Formats: sequence, structure tokens, C-alpha cells
Amino acid sequence: MRIHRRRADRTVPTAAAPAPGSRLDDTAAGAIVTAGNPEPKPPRVLNGLSDVRAFFHNNKLPLYFISPTPFNLLGIDRWVRNFFYLTYFDSFEGAHSRVFVPRRRDRRDFDGMGDVCNHLLRDPETLEFIARRGPGGKACFVMLDGETQALARQAGLEVIHPPAELRHRLGSKIVMTRLANEAGVPSVPHVIGRSGSYEELSTLAHDAGLGDDLVIEAAYGNAGSATFFVRGERDWDQCAADLVEQPEIKVMKRIRNVEVCIEGTVTRHGTVIGPAMTSLVGYPELTPSKGAWCGNDVWREVLPPAQTRAAREMVRKLGDVLSREGYRGYFEVDLLHDLDANELYLGEVNPRLSGASPMTNLTTEAYADMPLFLFHLLEYMDVEYELDIEEINTRWERGYGEDEVWGQLIMSETSPELELFTSTPRTGVWRLHHDGSVSFARQGNDWATLLDESEAFYMRVAAPGDLRCEGAQLGVLVTRGHLQTDDYQLTERCQRWVKGLKAHFASTPLTPAAPIVSRLVARA
Repeated sequence: MRIHRRRADRTVPTAAAPAPGSRLDDTAAGAIVTAGNPEPKPPRVLNGLSDVRAFFHNNKLPLYFISPTPFNLLGIDRWVRNFFYLTYFDSFEGAHSRVFVPRRRDRRDFDGMGDVCNHLLRDPETLEFIARRGPGGKACFVMLDGETQALARQAGLEVIHPPAELRHRLGSKIVMTRLANEAGVPSVPHVIGRSGSYEELSTLAHDAGLGDDLVIEAAYGNAGSATFFVRGERDWDQCAADLVEQPEIKVMKRIRNVEVCIEGTVTRHGTVIGPAMTSLVGYPELTPSKGAWCGNDVWREVLPPAQTRAAREMVRKLGDVLSREGYRGYFEVDLLHDLDANELYLGEVNPRLSGASPMTNLTTEAYADMPLFLFHLLEYMDVEYELDIEEINTRWERGYGEDEVWGQLIMSETSPELELFTSTPRTGVWRLHHDGSVSFARQGNDWATLLDESEAFYMRVAAPGDLRCEGAQLGVLVTRGHLQTDDYQLTERCQRWVKGLKAHFASTPLTPAAPIVSRLVARA
């Protein structure tokens, strides 16, 4: 059983009337009007999804996703012309025409995804690639900070996200818990406070009626990295160094639950809400970390109809909260379904793309309309549009066909041994055989061509020469069908996929002079 872890007024200045016979150069609007001539036509307004899809299929502006790997937005290039992935790690080994990877990649000391993005925005070859595609480019990221924004501006790029400072504030689990409470979106029974010792934690929890079996969250952390399970002083001792210096922590009663992920996009017309999916959390075959996210299943009946409506209403309220705070664009919500009380609670809000984004954007329902991320792009494309968000959300709530089930796995190294990879599975479509072995079937850039549950798309993260160590990310697998059972265990087919793929990894003991390059992929 998986147990839980974790609009401002706009004014337009009026211009003085031109003298008779004079010529007005309205450069801001990109039009020249001569006195006596008709007024220029107003800009076109995109009306409905067909207009929007055509707009993106004919897009001329260069758009870039800058990240360690293309993982989070795989497949968007099928929908958006002139969309490129600028990455540091070449998961596709040059086979993907939209993925650019600089030739010089000898840096070893990245601190995280944002650090990789900043490095790319300083890299001469990457900057040359951007310059060759002309001015007016726009860039999107998973992780960014103030330095990322400055480097992007220097490269002539517009960052198509809310300001990093706002994203950071709204990314706090403490801040969003309070904002959600005010909006009527409840969390698991909890208390927010500070704890410098186990005694202080116990007092804090007992005064709030939470008991001794606790889940503790720090304000910031991805994919369960800031979530800790404490049932006694020994558990506290193992995580105290991460918590005692925190100005505030969220202490929750531990419940028996399954995590449900739903992504949305805050637009000028309201919040578009994507499909629900369950999370895979803490499976030892996939991750060494007990509370770590390691995959998703997405299908029509993730929740019963009444709870589906309730969950989507919670996400809508959270979208309204983000909008009031000045946020627009993509976000992800983790909800916790209490299996005993049959209640839904807020887990956390991630004001950004997430590891679930590929599943949201390349599922069948998204294909019927368009990927959720395109609603995010619309907010930053300097174009007026009209859409019936309520109608779109109603269709998406109805869900998928009965046989449309998809799952993804995020595979990490679980052994504590230190070695260097000498061989790793390549990116593409793989096939699972009756004897449990797997073999490479054909080249592929995503999972759009998968025929049935015997095929899976695998994206390489770990490559030969990388360090094989506990927690190192190996790759991402996407396939048809459930990967998790009704009682929240890995399916037999899922276990065969994991075992079969791991058989294609080989490594050698680490030597002191061996080069090490860490590989990063978005995990939250």
C-alpha cells in the first residue's frame, strides 16, 4: 500500500491628434497611417480551437524549451511549428531533428535543473543556434531563477512564464497551504509551525490532535525530497538536519491514501483543467526514496464521477487563487485521496511544468482538442483569442474511451554501489516478449506510434560514462495499460518491463580518474 507523502486594471494613454496633413507613424502597433486613409484593420482574434490549432501550425516565431532533457514537453513539436528543445544531455543521440545539444559538454558540477539552463544560456554554440533563428524568440523552462531571466534577455529571448520571484513564492508548500485554506481547498489535518527538536515536534503535533504518526514537509522540495515520515525520535533524528533550520514546517497526520495529479493552465478566460492521473510513489524497484514520485497512470476512472467533479473544482479554485496572485500559465496539483475517509485533500501545488506534463499533453483527450501546454503558450503569444473554457473543461471531464489507459515510469538506480555505466538502453520504441526479455524495436521520438501494451517508448537519461549510483536517474518509460494495480502494487507487466530494461544496463567499478557527469530530468 502506498502511504502519503507528501486582474489589475489596464489603462491606455491617449495620443495627441496629428496636425492636418501630417503623417502618424504608429510604430508600436506596427502600422503606418496617413491622414485621410482608412484606419488599419484591428488584429485578428482567434475564435475557437480550430483557429488556435491553425495559428500554432503556422507559427513563425522561434520557440524554445530549455532544460536538461526534452522530457517534460515531448511531442509539443508535433503541434507547434518552430518549436525547439535546447538541452544539455542528448537523450536522442542526434536522431531528433528538433533537439539541439551543444557539442561541448564537459561540465560536471551542476546543482540542479536551473543551473543547467543557465549554463546553456551562456554557451556560445547554443547562443549561436538561437541567433541563427532570428529575433523575437521566446523561451520556456521547468526551473528558472532571476539569473535565468537575465541570461534569456541577453540572448534576445522573452521568458514565457510569470516572474521567477512569484513562481518561487507560490511554490512554497506553506504559502500555498494557507492560500488554499482561504479558498476552501482543505489539506490533510495539519499544523504549521517550527520545530527545533523532537520534543518540540511532539508538542506541536499533540496540541493539534495529529497523534504520533506524522508526515512533515519543508516549504521547498521536488518529488518528495522535502517530505519526511516520522513515527518516533529515531525517524526524527534521520531528517532533523533538513528541518531544524526551517522557519516553518507543515506537520500532517499520516493517512492511507493515493496521490492524484491534475494539471491546469490559468488563462485570461479562466482555468483549463487537464485529466486526472494517479501517482506511483516510493516503489523500491524504481526509486531508493520512500516518498519519491516515480510515475503515473492515466485513465478514465481514476476517481468516481462525483469525486472527479470535486477534484476538478478544487483545481479550479486553486487556479483562481493563482490568478489573483498575478500568476498565469501552467501549474500542477497533487491531491491526496484518503482511502479510509474517502476524502480529497490538497497535497501541493507546483506553479510550473511537472513530471506529469508529458502524460497530460500527449493523452488521447488532449489530441481531440490540443495539448494543455498550448493554452499556456497562447497567454504569451501576443495574440487575442476567444475560447469557451467551460465547454473545453466539460469535454475533458467526460474523459477517455474505456480502453485508453497510459502509464509512465521514472526509473532510478536503487543499488548503493558506485560504478560507471558502460552500456545503457537507447531511446526509442522497445518490445516486451513472452519470456520477460525486452528488445529495441524501432526509432521513435515519443509514444505516438505505440501499437499495444507489448510496446513502450523509452527515453534514455543515463548514458555510457555516467555515474551509476543510488538515486541516479536511468530513464523514462511510457506504455499503454496500467502499471499499478487496484491495491497499489506494481503490475506484473510493469515489473517485467523494469527487469527487462535493467538487463540492458552494464557498468564497471569506479576508478578515481573516471569522469562523472550527472544527468538531470524533471521529477516534479
